[in-house]
Amino acid sequence: MRKPTRQIQIGNVKIGGGAPVSVQSMCSTDTRDTKSTLDQIVRLAAAGCEIVRCAVPDMDAALALSTIKAGSSLPLIADIHFDYRLALKALEAGVDGLRLNPGNIGERWKVAEVVKAAAERQVPIRIGVNGGSLEKEILAKYGHPTAEALVESALGHVRILEELGYQEIKVSIKVSDVMRTVEAYRLLSSAIDYPLHIGVTEAGTVFSGTIKSAVGLGILLADGIGDTMRVSLTGDPVHEVRVAYDILKAVGARKRGINFVSCPTCGRCQIDLIPVAEEVERRLQDVKEEITVAVMGCAVNGPGEAREADFGIAGGKGEGLLFKHGEVIRKVPESEMANALIEEVERAVKK
Repeated sequence: MRKPTRQIQIGNVKIGGGAPVSVQSMCSTDTRDTKSTLDQIVRLAAAGCEIVRCAVPDMDAALALSTIKAGSSLPLIADIHFDYRLALKALEAGVDGLRLNPGNIGERWKVAEVVKAAAERQVPIRIGVNGGSLEKEILAKYGHPTAEALVESALGHVRILEELGYQEIKVSIKVSDVMRTVEAYRLLSSAIDYPLHIGVTEAGTVFSGTIKSAVGLGILLADGIGDTMRVSLTGDPVHEVRVAYDILKAVGARKRGINFVSCPTCGRCQIDLIPVAEEVERRLQDVKEEITVAVMGCAVNGPGEAREADFGIAGGKGEGLLFKHGEVIRKVPESEMANALIEEVERAVKK
């Protein structure tokens, strides 16, 4: 059961208030290189990304946002630190959201200028607290980035915006430690009803980061916590989007794309199943329709799993049975199994 939260809107994407958990990513390109950035946004959109964020380290990057916004099919968030003028320029460029912490912008009047410009344009602000950049006084109080320290920092930033009469807010609190992140979000969720952006920051490479993110975000989503999410991986951000959807599918929160089922293989398997499974998953990774595909290797669980899937293959000795919606449609040799299964899925998608 999702925790009820207020609803805000980033471009055409609703966040909170019962809307589906949305998937975000962040461009790894230099924002000043508008062509590379827009090329990456195209790839992210094709993978299913729903909101994209760009770093704005200086005024040249802020000026580039108008070109990026004009060419982007996705709602655009500007990631701002320290300099309120970058936020103002990003808003002039037409961005759909800001990510900033009011406490590191400086004097209150600077924050007020940003809030005024954001309110005029109905642009939400995400307060993003990270363990690596907590305020000195909070670190001195707690000793290190504890869950309580993260929440205190976030609530302090929220208070600044609320005192300025602004409530178009979403909040994130992230550290690289999985269970501390979970603890912090649980505390924050019980303290506020603003929508929460969840993630495990600096999670690692595609392999290790996927595991950390799946554990942390899976726990939070199962708790009903989280309105939008980013999986943070060291690598191509397209991987972040695909992993995010797999996490959402695993907890039953979203059903976009292929639900891929394959057996781990064992001594009963009489075909070379691993390359078949890898090829099927790779070639179907961009399918957007909700389809279950099974690649199974032996007679014990294979026929049952393949029969329950929309499309499946159940391996025998050097061959396999091809299933479609629970019925065997033909027998195919091992060398043709991947192609035969993929062709059936693609034919169904085209229809």
